[in-house]
Amino acid sequence: MISVDEALAHVLALADFTGTETVALRHAANRVLAEPIVARRSQPPFRASVMDGYAVAGDFQQYQVVGEAAAGHAFDGTLEPGSCVRIFTGAPLPVGSDRVVIQEDVHRSAEEITLKEGADTQPYIREIGKDFEAGDRIEAPLRLSPATLALAASMNVAEVTVARRPVVALIATGDELVMPGEDPNPDQIIASNSFGLTAIVESEGAEARLLPIARDTEASLSVAFELASDADVVVTIGGASVGDHDLVGQVAEALGMDRSFYKIAMRPGKPLMAGRIRNSAMIGLPGNPVSSMVCGHLFLRPLLRAMQGLPKAPIEGRSAPLAESIGRNGPRQHYMRAKLADGQLTVSERQDSSLLSVLSEANALVIRPPQDPARKAGEIVKFIEF
Repeated sequence: MISVDEALAHVLALADFTGTETVALRHAANRVLAEPIVARRSQPPFRASVMDGYAVAGDFQQYQVVGEAAAGHAFDGTLEPGSCVRIFTGAPLPVGSDRVVIQEDVHRSAEEITLKEGADTQPYIREIGKDFEAGDRIEAPLRLSPATLALAASMNVAEVTVARRPVVALIATGDELVMPGEDPNPDQIIASNSFGLTAIVESEGAEARLLPIARDTEASLSVAFELASDADVVVTIGGASVGDHDLVGQVAEALGMDRSFYKIAMRPGKPLMAGRIRNSAMIGLPGNPVSSMVCGHLFLRPLLRAMQGLPKAPIEGRSAPLAESIGRNGPRQHYMRAKLADGQLTVSERQDSSLLSVLSEANALVIRPPQDPARKAGEIVKFIEF
């Protein structure tokens, strides 16, 4: 068995960049930026009023009101000393104006305003380029978040160059599996892993292709691999162990798979393999639901990020104190299901790798190194949030 770090290094070595494509900004959410975005204009592009009030010229107590400026409707003219324009938030400042007097600080009568005693002297002007200037850049690579997309739009950019979505073919294997909604036999179970892994794949900006369940025969598995032959990543679920019916490795190797490793010193998820089959990276995940999902977080997510040009790195961990004491760990690295709440981690008492109900209630995996001693409440431990 190899360590988790060694296994991840092998997986990341399989990450070939998917290439780029140009997409409309409307369709760029959660994509990975492949080329920098360059601002085509400054923001704001003009001196703008921060408040509703009056744009005034010169330092006087009284001003003659000569017009009005609103957002999208500039005052067409130049202010002379002693004159002012009624102005609204976001409107361009007229040429010649020195500041904006907020409306609460003036008395208005007919076409004239008088400043109140102690009127605020703040200018209330947003200068050109205060947010960003033409030529400023959003550097790549970068996952395009909602805020970044809004920034790109305000830079007057309509299209962006992003990494092509990796196509991930998901193959659940086993005679015991049926799809949700079907009527299973007494000795069958529902194929659940595929749907959790599909969500993981799509959360990383990749395209999930859910293939039909492959049965425990060489012929069925060979057909499934053929259907997945044009995918960037092939993920098999189950059948990666060494039982008489665990044929995934055998069939994959017959099709030319170059296996990088098999078995990791971790729990849950010991029976896991990875390598390259034809032109695709391949990960063979264990069949136990929790094992499959945990390995998806630890190995599939970093692989998909790297294929889109993001750094080749593990999922970032954090640290927090334990809410309750936990016992010592064994010889394998353990990823314990836990709940992070109020800044503390509560580790579930039930860590069986078949219990999806426990995983669904968790939002963190506490990382226990091999032979980690017992930990008391309040001790700081590392975890991965998901």
